[in-house]
Amino acid sequence: MEEGRQPPTRVMIGVNESTIKGYPNASISSRVAFDWTLTKIVRSNTSGFKLLFLHVQVPDEDGFDDMDSIYASPDDFKSLQHRDNARGIHLLEYFVHRCHEIGVSCEAWIKKGDPKEVICHEVMRVQPDFLVVGSRGLGPFQKVFVGTVSEFCVKHAECPVIAIKRPPGEAPQDPVDD
Repeated sequence: MEEGRQPPTRVMIGVNESTIKGYPNASISSRVAFDWTLTKIVRSNTSGFKLLFLHVQVPDEDGFDDMDSIYASPDDFKSLQHRDNARGIHLLEYFVHRCHEIGVSCEAWIKKGDPKEVICHEVMRVQPDFLVVGSRGLGPFQKVFVGTVSEFCVKHAECPVIAIKRPPGEAPQDPVDD
């Protein structure tokens, strides 16, 4: 690093997959949060930032993803785990590829667990300058059933948190979907 030059601002962005069936891409909220960060924070100062992408995979309570799959040997479970990792890697690849296109330094990784707790734990471990999370903007009734990762992170993460609401025009028919 050159003398007198500040280290890059480290921005952690929590990203997740879309819940819309047949849509194996980044969620609307993740893409909106990422695009907002590039447009409003990074702007043209690509060397002044390092983006840290965290994807948290939620393990199924019973360990089964698809009820129509047949598990006949230990190898069947290895392929299931590999498929989950491949989906997470595909998701992160989207963000890393975009960063490299515009010249922003980045890192990306996958953790398993409850997204709220894992994100806050990773904030303590990595110590970013701030955290950006997408928010679906659910109403109070929907929040009771879904809970919100963004609200939890705003209250509990040990760094400043920016929650980016998804534009109303980008909400799918069911606002719980993302």
